[in-house]
Amino acid sequence: MEIRQLNYFVNAAEYLHFTEAAAACFVTQSTLSQQIKQLEEELGMLLFDRIGKHVRLTEAGTVFLLHAKKILQDVKRSKQAINELNHLEAGDLKIGVTYAFSSMVLPALSPFSSKYPGIKIFIEYGTPELLESKLKAAELDIILTFHEESDNEGLEMQPLFSSRIMMVVSRKNPLASLKKISVSELATLELILPGKGFSSRDYVNELFSKKNIKPKIRIEMNEVNSLLTLVESTSWVTILNEKAILTWDSLIAIPIAGKERYKQAFILWQKGVYKKKAATLFLEELGKILW
Repeated sequence: MEIRQLNYFVNAAEYLHFTEAAAACFVTQSTLSQQIKQLEEELGMLLFDRIGKHVRLTEAGTVFLLHAKKILQDVKRSKQAINELNHLEAGDLKIGVTYAFSSMVLPALSPFSSKYPGIKIFIEYGTPELLESKLKAAELDIILTFHEESDNEGLEMQPLFSSRIMMVVSRKNPLASLKKISVSELATLELILPGKGFSSRDYVNELFSKKNIKPKIRIEMNEVNSLLTLVESTSWVTILNEKAILTWDSLIAIPIAGKERYKQAFILWQKGVYKKKAATLFLEELGKILW
């Protein structure tokens, strides 16, 4: 069994047409057919049903396709790993960022790109569940998120920082002079909050539920920079992790009375998968902002 045979097979499975698959692989149709036939003989089962000029996967072909794709993906990763060892500062980096992390990542992008122009960055925002699914499918290289350390099946986790969940207001807001604020006082204020799925929102729901209080939520949104812009220019307040306003000099975080709640931020990558040098370099740049 050879890598090129697997590549021919995967292309044929995707096109379901040997001539088109051969063209995509830059070989003749007869070469592709012959190599797939050799593969079938080695496996002892047909991978395709041939119906005239058309083909379709057999049950064995459908099963084998999953493994063939993974093998080709692993080969691609191994080549990329070696290439990065040779060039260090080249390639691409696909980063998944949960919405709560968006305001922390943006300040690092410009200096990183200036310092490492050979690295192309792709940023994708989403919920932790969606991003973890894409990470396990190799559509992302790393994820930056707040996460439960115990929930790490199939993942490698590197702690980044711990951050308190606090009330955030504009420095122009009269509330900015407070040393602390109680839950009952929070209940009287007009709130603009992150949507469901944010760790800080879960905390808010729990906080008010325990006191049997219904908060005055005026707006919900998942885009943190827009949320903070509104807080900056209005009398509304929000509840977020304090690191979210690290680069916002116009905002101030005020502790909430009672037991303080901390959330742990992590970088996640797929267990057993090489962590790109580009990821390490980006985290070094991010660290200059966060720490």
